[in-house]
Amino acid sequence: MENKDIITLARELGAAMQKSDEYIRFSIARQAADEDETLQKLITDFNLVRVEASSESAKADGERDDELVRQKNAEMRKLYGAVMSNEHMIGYNDAKDEIDGILNRVIAIISQSADGEDPETTDYYPSSCSGQCSSCGGCG
Repeated sequence: MENKDIITLARELGAAMQKSDEYIRFSIARQAADEDETLQKLITDFNLVRVEASSESAKADGERDDELVRQKNAEMRKLYGAVMSNEHMIGYNDAKDEIDGILNRVIAIISQSADGEDPETTDYYPSSCSGQCSSCGGCG
């Protein structure tokens, strides 16, 4: 099998993915989030406040208004909460998690197969790594 055949199979896999129920749900959820004017305004407002907070935080100690930074950070947290509790954002995130789960599984199977694992039995196993290597022997 030549490289071009593998690429052709990857393109076929991509096309199949776009026909899946999960992808269709993701596309609908993304469109609903994109068309939600309230959500888009919240995201824009959040980004503006984030830039303002970042600009103020970057100032030298004598020039920085720490109270303004605290206010901007509080405003950012409030806006972030509003964004994340929006029904269309919740739907988008749920659909995105679902499609990402499929992608992670596909990528793991391909990657592990390239490392010599059996493509028929290898699979994706989400990591539960705590970052504390002393309590684990899993990484090798």
